[in-house]
Amino acid sequence: MIPLKEVVTEQRSAIAALEAEMARETAVTPRELLHARGTLRLYHYLPQTGEVYRTPLLIVMSLVSTPDIFDLTPGQSFIEHLVRAGFDVYLIDWGTPRIEHAGLGIEDYVADLLPDCVAQVQQHSGEDGITIVGYCLGGILASLYAARENRGPLRNLLLLATPVNGEGMVMQRKLLTAQGLDPDELVDSLGNIPSSMVESAFQMLRPLQKASGQATLLNNLRDPAFVKAHQRIVKWGANALPFPGEAFRELAKDFVLNNRIVHGGLTVRGVKCDLGRIRVPLLHVVAEHDHVVPRAASSDLVRLVGSRDKQELVIKGGHVSLIAGVGAATRTWPTIVEWLAHRSC
Repeated sequence: MIPLKEVVTEQRSAIAALEAEMARETAVTPRELLHARGTLRLYHYLPQTGEVYRTPLLIVMSLVSTPDIFDLTPGQSFIEHLVRAGFDVYLIDWGTPRIEHAGLGIEDYVADLLPDCVAQVQQHSGEDGITIVGYCLGGILASLYAARENRGPLRNLLLLATPVNGEGMVMQRKLLTAQGLDPDELVDSLGNIPSSMVESAFQMLRPLQKASGQATLLNNLRDPAFVKAHQRIVKWGANALPFPGEAFRELAKDFVLNNRIVHGGLTVRGVKCDLGRIRVPLLHVVAEHDHVVPRAASSDLVRLVGSRDKQELVIKGGHVSLIAGVGAATRTWPTIVEWLAHRSC
């Protein structure tokens, strides 16, 4: 019988080798750093076709997640898929906020950092018009930007699993009301909301997900490709980022508790960001079984937007499988490419 110590050592070595291999394969679509500001990084993905669509795409990520989910690994990368389809792709990585960034509020992202990145993309691409792609909380930032800059350079708005109705964020409202979590007290005492609290909040939204995922993994241990694909998404989900303090305070109070996006819009630096001001073509792609952004939180978006060309697409799956995995590659990505192609010439 092999000693237990040797078995444990061998397993740890195998896990370390697997994680190193996954790290080498993650976020490898060729790109260049276009712009840096504080922790923010703006990347441009190098074209892989002879011709590209004229209108560039700018991907806006959530503040509390890394953008690796868009570029998991060759063959499972939404960005790779877009680039190979002929799109000129840019991405904002907000980075990990430090203590000095606790004062960053929604207006800093919507009226300063995001417009700055848009201007950088315009200058680099040589195109005036731009398509913005926003995911989850990044979709809220993109929506507020689109409403505020309704006469600006935005040409198309593609939103993925974007919540707008705070009343639909049932668990978050319970945490802030029945559980007595005071946003002011949290931010004033902690500054940025720690990543451990952000990760715990996601776990509370689906308490059995971790156990279910482990059971699925055990049933497929003999399939190396499955193990790696599963672990990539698990690792990404576990790497939550701290929530910039002031942005958390404002979203908790203005969005989750007071539902101001639905009831007339938030005001950002003197401009009322009513979604009815949005006039550009809009596609909102949502997951049928989304535990992070329930349908009660996302279903009002298309109704509220003032565009004539607007559509909601409901895809089978969950919050993450909407944009990553086999289902995304066969259902979500081709539909998005088809919608964008007709509006990006």
